Amino acid sequence: MLSFSRKHELEADEMGLIFMAMAGYDPRQAPAFWQRMAAAGGGAPPEFLSTHPGPDRRIERLNANMPKALQYYKK
Repeated sequence: MLSFSRKHELEADEMGLIFMAMAGYDPRQAPAFWQRMAAAGGGAPPEFLSTHPGPDRRIERLNANMPKALQYYKK
């Protein structure tokens, strides 16, 4: 078992989204960042062979956590 997994990476993304919102940065820019990363592409292995989630999965999870992040951003 690897010391870090896709689960840990997704958890870090969620925490980062909340922290950026608390710091006053617009959390809606996080999914846009991953869309640009996906477009830039490159030869990434399939997600099941990687410890990192793919950009599509990251975007999906970031959007799912967006309402919570926006609560912090609006404070």
